[in-house]
Amino acid sequence: MKFIKQKIKNLYLIKPSPFKDKRGIFRRNFCSNLQKKNQLNGNVRQANISENFKKLTLRGFHYQKYPYGEDKTLCCIKGEIYNVTIDLRKNSKTYKNWKGFYLNDKNRYLVHIPKGCANAFLTLKDNTIVHYYCSQNYNPKAEKGIRYNDKKFNIKWPKKPNIISKKDLKHKDFSE
Repeated sequence: MKFIKQKIKNLYLIKPSPFKDKRGIFRRNFCSNLQKKNQLNGNVRQANISENFKKLTLRGFHYQKYPYGEDKTLCCIKGEIYNVTIDLRKNSKTYKNWKGFYLNDKNRYLVHIPKGCANAFLTLKDNTIVHYYCSQNYNPKAEKGIRYNDKKFNIKWPKKPNIISKKDLKHKDFSE
């Protein structure tokens, strides 16, 4: 696995090293030792799967407030997403900056999102499945969100979302 640092501190694009033979493909999708070697949280407390039936489904932006912040490592195991991470850490040099990645079942990339950052994705294909490894258990009382089109961030989505939950549409403008 190759960990590629991004401008946002502790945000990594992770490229796996698949092994292919006549049986198919095998790849490591998560390794706590490699996470720690790259100075990332390698603890997994919860794993989630998001099954999305229709393309242009948007999920997010989601994060958990202190002290329940979570590191996440996610990948798209079927279909394709455009994943966006926003740095919400006030003491960060990249505070309020965002970065987007295309993740799909062809490139097999993963993204590691550090705690203190909000994350969202837009599906680009029907029947898209996303798998997350989380360093913290979900705590509904610590849950926070940002509307996907908040003008403070000016996110450049590749297409306009068609399906968004009522909960995600109700998020207020980001306030510091």
